[in-house]
Amino acid sequence: MGCLLALLAAISPRFVIFLLWIFTDRLTIAFRSGWEGVLGFLLLPYTTLFYALVYAPGKGVDSFGWVIVAIGVLIDLSSLTYGSRARRRRAPAER
Repeated sequence: MGCLLALLAAISPRFVIFLLWIFTDRLTIAFRSGWEGVLGFLLLPYTTLFYALVYAPGKGVDSFGWVIVAIGVLIDLSSLTYGSRARRRRAPAER
């Protein structure tokens, strides 16, 4: 099941977050309020997914877990940057 989720996360992290929310209690364990999860779902899906996966109840996130979360931030930022570049390339020059 974990490998399938990893493959799906590469394609659509929001879908995997939705599956985690429906079938597990992982998101309720990782986030104190529902707003954190909703904002993460909308704005930073990879970061939210990675944080939910590395969070350990009672201990929080250890040092290696923060490295994984930082990788999620980098992936989210790179996807935002790539998306804005692609939009600029497609838009006709208005002059």
